[in-house]
Amino acid sequence: MRGRIQTIVMTAAFVVGLASAAAAQDDTMEVLREKVRADKKLLVAVALDLSESEAKTFWPVYNAYQSDMIEHYNRVMKLISNYAAAYKTMTDDTASQLLGQFLSLETAHAALLNGYLPKLQNALPPKKVARFYQVENKLRALVNYELARDIPLIK
Repeated sequence: MRGRIQTIVMTAAFVVGLASAAAAQDDTMEVLREKVRADKKLLVAVALDLSESEAKTFWPVYNAYQSDMIEHYNRVMKLISNYAAAYKTMTDDTASQLLGQFLSLETAHAALLNGYLPKLQNALPPKKVARFYQVENKLRALVNYELARDIPLIK
């Protein structure tokens, strides 16, 4: 099972890396995003090994969470786009504004995780809730690595 999870994680990381580099409106990109979401859902299913009753209560919460995460990453992509547009002519004011947006996104992400905790705790036993957050954290780390690798430092 561990090998399967690693394969799914690496596939998701590769596709997410591709997705982060392309424009959101592109039809091909939407297909890739859907593939990533399906792979991620499979990864979560394998990692959590849900019983039938757990699955009934978990998947609706997961789907709502994923919807919120899509919105969050759309805002991240907008920030990256703004950064790219301002990169060559970066001013102190623009740098401060972009930093504020970044910190706001980080705060919103933490609030999102905290907001879903009670819902997940109602759906799953504590160890599975913790495992879900571990999987999410690992996947976010992979996405953040891909983004950090491709985004240059301000000059």
